[in-house]
Amino acid sequence: MFLLQTQTPTGINSAVSTVKETILTQTSVVDNYIAKAKSLLVDFTPKLVAALLVLIIGLWLIKRISILADKAMQRRELEISLRTFLKSLISIGLKIVLIVTVAGMIGIGTTSFVTILGAAGLAVGLALQGSLSNFAGGVLILIFKPFKVGDVIEAQGQSGEVKEIQIFNTLLLTIDHKTVILPNGPLSNGTIVNTTKFGNLRIDIALTVSTQNDIDKVKEIIKEVVVQNEKVLKDFEPGIFVGKITDGAVAINVKPYCKPADTADLASELYNQIKIAFEKNKIKAPLPKRKVVSGNEAGDEL
Repeated sequence: MFLLQTQTPTGINSAVSTVKETILTQTSVVDNYIAKAKSLLVDFTPKLVAALLVLIIGLWLIKRISILADKAMQRRELEISLRTFLKSLISIGLKIVLIVTVAGMIGIGTTSFVTILGAAGLAVGLALQGSLSNFAGGVLILIFKPFKVGDVIEAQGQSGEVKEIQIFNTLLLTIDHKTVILPNGPLSNGTIVNTTKFGNLRIDIALTVSTQNDIDKVKEIIKEVVVQNEKVLKDFEPGIFVGKITDGAVAINVKPYCKPADTADLASELYNQIKIAFEKNKIKAPLPKRKVVSGNEAGDEL
């Protein structure tokens, strides 16, 4: 008991010393952390403030640029679908550049980030190259406007009225009310015949009369009928041409101008009105001629 009592104070002192050393060590570590935090805060704060300022000013500038781009596209009378898409594309692209710039100012490595974006873009581009071709074609069509909604075009072996120009496809309505979907990629790179670009269209009326008629009189009758028709445009002189002359018949080609929507009705009306005028003025139609060969004559020819 005496030995235990004499060693107890020494053990307690040793334990107290150990605790003090531990506390001092931990305090030193905490002090080091605090010092490092203060140092980082002093060094990082200016960068953080600058990055926040760049972010705020950049977002404001991107908004202004998007508005100015939209106004510019409105002045060029681009389709609203294309305006909306391009405005979003400009905004998103500039925001990505802004985020990468701000991250670099803070100290975040952007090299790997840009590399990943580039690789992802390449992979997506290869996977969607057909769709991207159609997208690019749609953008070109909407910007350069070889045709617009309501025009009648011939392209890719199809013809009809343009009902809708989408980003990837163009929709046509044929004369028999079939919907044709044309991909914009081949459409923008191929030949397009726009029959309504200038708001007028020439039609061809083919007639034949007998060679026994006075051709000048026939042309005067035709011209009178054509001029009196309300669907014929008066700004253009209708063409009346004498064509091929065959046995007992003279071909006459009539070429008046009209609005694209009136082509079928005008052709029908002119054929009907010219027939009535010919009958009224006793214009003779060509008589078909047939050669009859008897059996004996055929045998002689053989």
